[in-house]
Amino acid sequence: MADTAKAKGGGTAKSTGGRRRSRKDSTTSATGGTTSGVADEKPDVLLDYYRRMVLVRRFEERTGQAYTQARIGGYCHLNLGEEATVVGLMDSLKERDYLYTNYRDHGYAIHKGMSPRRVMAELYGRSDGVAKGWGGSMHMYDTETRMLGGYGIVGGQLPLATGAALAVTYRGGDEVVMCQMGDGTTNIGAWHESLNLASLWNLPIVYAIVNNFTGMGTSVERSSAEPDLYKRGSAFRIEGVRVDGRDVLAVRDAAVDLVEKARSEKRPYILECTSYRLKGHSVVDPAKYRTEDQVAEARANDPVAAFEEQLEKAGVLTEEKKKEIADAVKEEVADAADFAENSPSPDVSTLFDYTYATPVANESRRMPADPVFAE
Repeated sequence: MADTAKAKGGGTAKSTGGRRRSRKDSTTSATGGTTSGVADEKPDVLLDYYRRMVLVRRFEERTGQAYTQARIGGYCHLNLGEEATVVGLMDSLKERDYLYTNYRDHGYAIHKGMSPRRVMAELYGRSDGVAKGWGGSMHMYDTETRMLGGYGIVGGQLPLATGAALAVTYRGGDEVVMCQMGDGTTNIGAWHESLNLASLWNLPIVYAIVNNFTGMGTSVERSSAEPDLYKRGSAFRIEGVRVDGRDVLAVRDAAVDLVEKARSEKRPYILECTSYRLKGHSVVDPAKYRTEDQVAEARANDPVAAFEEQLEKAGVLTEEKKKEIADAVKEEVADAADFAENSPSPDVSTLFDYTYATPVANESRRMPADPVFAE
């Protein structure tokens, strides 16, 4: 079930209600609402979604562990609690479609086609990583899979993704660009600038908002005058849809619909996926700004546990199959961590190799200990 804000010719928006929503009434129950969807799906598809969600969960748990062991440095943000949203969004894209994300990008990288080995190696800062170890957690990038970042600056991906959609249109292609972001990004200037141009120029892009109700430590209701984020394209006559981000099938269906509309109509769309962040903003955030009730609420809305329960009730997921998937995922994640551990660190001499795409005259390659002026 999805709410829709449809921008008409006059620029007005239609939605299911105008009042401000709390966390509890912004989405349907995590354990209800997808039973009929489960019954309508092929068991192999459901089991594949479950496996992919478990992979994100275990990969991120191992990432958090490696961070506390000082194997991973810098900032690190996990997809824990957003597994259904990650899998549903990625399943809507074709291989030729482009993806831009924010810094919470590990699960997206894996399910856009990057090897978990290379993603983990990038987290470890090793040369076998997807960005040769120079990007780290926030900067997953791979032209082959067409995931073009991973951006550490809030909203830094919006103008670039919009530009990519312009390039697709300019070249007469049929690709679609998906630009993922968090709820806080909808308050920055680049959001308004990007949506304005996307609508003016009829660009094939889907802006996917992952609304986990809290921008770092501030609630959406306290930071956004319009907390129904899917409505925030109305000023630009961009249709928006809100979907339960804990429901992988609902996310997939809504995303497929908007992606294919963007492809055929050459128009931008907004998809808001509501979910719960199970941990703090980053690995080092203890999330003390959350009340005990909010912590309990997040745990009660675990999308992996909810989907597992649904599949068990539907007779799709047996204990034997669950153990088989758990063991296979555990082995895959352990293999990725072992690969990263044994990958070499990048040579210092390569530090400036990718500063520019093409050679630049008088490019500085001065190291921190080097004199400012050569003798």
